[in-house]
Amino acid sequence: MSLLLLKNARIVDGTQDRPSDALDVLVEDRVIRETGPSLSSASATVIDLGGLTLMPGLIDCHVHVIAATPDLGANAELPNSLVALRAAGIMNAMLMRGFTTVRDLGGADHGLVQAVEEGAIVGPRLVICGKALSQTGGHTDYRGRNHSRSVDYYRDRLGALGRVCDGVDEVRRVCREEIKGGARFIKLMANGGVSSPTDPIAFLGFSRDEILAAVEEARNAQTYVAAHLYTDEAIRRAIECGVVSVEHGNLVTPQTARLIREKGAFVVPTNVTFDRLAKDGAALGLPPESVAKIEDVRGAGLEALGILHEAGVMMGYGSDLLGEMHAFQSDEFVLRGERLPAMDVIRSALGDAARIVGMEGRIGTLAPGAFADMIVVDGDPLADLSLLTGQGRHMPLILKDGALVKQSRRF
Repeated sequence: MSLLLLKNARIVDGTQDRPSDALDVLVEDRVIRETGPSLSSASATVIDLGGLTLMPGLIDCHVHVIAATPDLGANAELPNSLVALRAAGIMNAMLMRGFTTVRDLGGADHGLVQAVEEGAIVGPRLVICGKALSQTGGHTDYRGRNHSRSVDYYRDRLGALGRVCDGVDEVRRVCREEIKGGARFIKLMANGGVSSPTDPIAFLGFSRDEILAAVEEARNAQTYVAAHLYTDEAIRRAIECGVVSVEHGNLVTPQTARLIREKGAFVVPTNVTFDRLAKDGAALGLPPESVAKIEDVRGAGLEALGILHEAGVMMGYGSDLLGEMHAFQSDEFVLRGERLPAMDVIRSALGDAARIVGMEGRIGTLAPGAFADMIVVDGDPLADLSLLTGQGRHMPLILKDGALVKQSRRF
């Protein structure tokens, strides 16, 4: 048994609009055993934080850890071994930014989950959907107009974000295969997308019956469906069919936002990816047909934050970045902070995110019994959200599962 006592911490966890008074946190092995003022333990290693901010480890609800380039068609062609090694670097950088848990929305397999659990990769806890599901010509069909290769080719490509399935029976079979392979939820591409070559944003994608089939299979496995969605029509249709997690949601209207709230569903906005794609996408290899679609959703995504907040919709933190743009993962905090209260922005990456990934009470909190995932911040993020950016520059201490993964100064 190992004990670690963090003393004189000011807690910021998204539940109040100012840091707490000085508190102590006692960690036993992987979990938090006790929090409170003036704790003591004769056998514990003591770190006195001297009034610095202590937060639960951050949670990103929308990442693609295998996406080493914005050209996702080219990414799918890479050798699996190269993809895995690049993913290890991407995940380690996420951890060094303070993200101790991430939810992958397409691409990562159980092998990467196992590699993190075994310590072969030093990275965040990984919650996966396996491959995202798309219909022919949809958001993970990267073959283009003139390519007739069988889509079966992509099934075993680690660098492919998704796989193609058509028809109710095929959707059912593929959902079951992904769940058997370790998927913790199902991801559908239920709208057109930016990065794929043949599906304009407004395309609806799967039929109602196909969506209903996926929802039923997910519920049978005690989980839920997340769906890539932009347009209000597509969002409403998906929610009516039982989709729980709306990814992006840029073009939502107030009426549909209220429906999302009524149905107990949630949204994971990903504004930073559109901001970076507009600035860097073409230079980093995003195809021209994809660059042309960005402005259809970029500005609307920021407006959607206010619409969803007004309707009382729970929002998780998401980045959805690709290739070199992963470095801007934390900039979503600042973008949201321009439209929303800082406390709500922080909660989206802590308690609300924990509910979305199905780990409420175990992550995103400093309560006893939670995993000892913690970050120390030099300053008050409630007053300055940019302290959560800068590649962890303002985070002198990061713990995951009770282990120190970063300590950049003596305490």
